[in-house]
Amino acid sequence: MAKLSAAQYGKDNIRVYKVHRDEKTGVQTVVEMTVCVLLQGEIDTSYTEADNSVVVATDTMKNTVYIMAKQHPVTPPELFGSIVATHFVETYKHIHSAQVKIVGHRWTRMTVDGKPHPHSFMRDGAETRNVEAVATEGEGISVRSAIAGLLVLKSTGSAFHSFVRNEYTTLPEVYDRILSTEVDCGWKWDTFKSLQDVEAAVPKFDDAWGAAREITLSTFAKDESASVQNTMYKMCEQILAAVPAVNAVDYSLPNKHYFEIDLSWHKGLKNTGKDAEVYAPQSNPNGLIQCTVSR
Repeated sequence: MAKLSAAQYGKDNIRVYKVHRDEKTGVQTVVEMTVCVLLQGEIDTSYTEADNSVVVATDTMKNTVYIMAKQHPVTPPELFGSIVATHFVETYKHIHSAQVKIVGHRWTRMTVDGKPHPHSFMRDGAETRNVEAVATEGEGISVRSAIAGLLVLKSTGSAFHSFVRNEYTTLPEVYDRILSTEVDCGWKWDTFKSLQDVEAAVPKFDDAWGAAREITLSTFAKDESASVQNTMYKMCEQILAAVPAVNAVDYSLPNKHYFEIDLSWHKGLKNTGKDAEVYAPQSNPNGLIQCTVSR
């Protein structure tokens, strides 16, 4: 006999833009994000019995996000995600858990004639600041913050050798290589008992994001990397030390390869080993290294 064992639904790809205008200074600040809302609760009959009386329409979810954005601060995203998630659990008694995912898109203020421009911005990269907030009835609010899409590269200071070799292995041991990856780094906060506790922690969220980003970039640049695995572990350790309210840090780092090109076929042109200057960037396949480090 068939049985519904899990169910959730919601609205994805809700695009939101909010502008704050400082009437005294004329300076405007903008925030753009993409929001996903997913609800769980006593909704089984909507699947099994075509009972729509338990369904909060996904269009209602979209409208709710817009209204919450108008009535509440949208920064830091940890707070806004918690506000939206809590609203659904408190407003609809049959909804027991609400998950809100936020992808924050970059708009960096332009510098014009040597001064920050009051209302002009540029997107200076694909990096996003992400948040997942889950409000669960009787359990509180869990929050995971993240950096995603941060593309980094260093042209030396990385090696990979002494790995397992057998009849399937063709990869040469390398003592100096290009290291490039697209950073996906997340940190999970201790569970908040209420929205008020999230509000009290607001000053910590931006500080933690700044610390995680700085640690990631600094460690990536300075570490004489024996492997992506070891470098990412060092990053996790430092973030845990820097942000006491975080209980776990995770990284997912794809290894973006750059291969030497043997040009010896053209008049003995040297372009391998210590003579390598021209490389072929590779799209796939690629290594993918992941870890979670907890207290």
